Amino acid sequence: MNHSCHDLHRQTPPAYHCMDHMNRDFAALTTTQRVEQAAQYLPGHWAMTSSFGIDAAVSLHLINSVIPGIPVILIDTGYLFPETYQYAELLTDRLGLNLQVHQSPVSAARFESQHGPLWEAGLPGLERYNQLRKVEPLQQALAAGHIGSWFAGVRRSQSAHRQQLPWIEFKQDRYKIHPLLDWTDRDMYQYLQQQRLPQHPLFDQGYLTVGDTHSTKSLHEVDELDQLRFFGLKRECGIHE
Repeated sequence: MNHSCHDLHRQTPPAYHCMDHMNRDFAALTTTQRVEQAAQYLPGHWAMTSSFGIDAAVSLHLINSVIPGIPVILIDTGYLFPETYQYAELLTDRLGLNLQVHQSPVSAARFESQHGPLWEAGLPGLERYNQLRKVEPLQQALAAGHIGSWFAGVRRSQSAHRQQLPWIEFKQDRYKIHPLLDWTDRDMYQYLQQQRLPQHPLFDQGYLTVGDTHSTKSLHEVDELDQLRFFGLKRECGIHE
């Protein structure tokens, strides 16, 4: 089947039968309208993913406002910062999120006994670690929830790879929507201020991005911005690749 013209929904208008039509139309919509259109025309069940990073409150507030109670999937690698867990609890209470935490069935201690600190084994080790602790648990979570369409808060300004992402893509038998794709750092800051939403608590300590404790650095610890995550060896954890 050609997924560029996949049959999205029985009630889908003719203009939305093709992915290229949807992507072309989405560019002219507001972010809220993109979420509304996706919820109307793309198949459920819906979910969104969040790592509860620096500006996570923006996408969480915006998407949950349009689709109240949408499942919010957090992949807990077992190595998140204590502040990330605290931030997730804060936003869950404040925004009334339907938070669903998923993780590998293998504990962090058992994982290390089997594989050692893979994140110290160069790029191949990092990619193996990300696959086992992030990508596979997410795939299992999406399958368990019978998710037909999922939202992610990725933005083009975050990396060269994300500059190439479309508004909507068909990935592993489900639709993936990026409604905030064109947002700048300034847009994120202004939304946070307007809605009086908190940033991740590590932002004030010089963290511009937050992942696992063993492979995330603050501005005070690096010479180049590329070194903030994964020791500068890569930018993506695999979930959005």
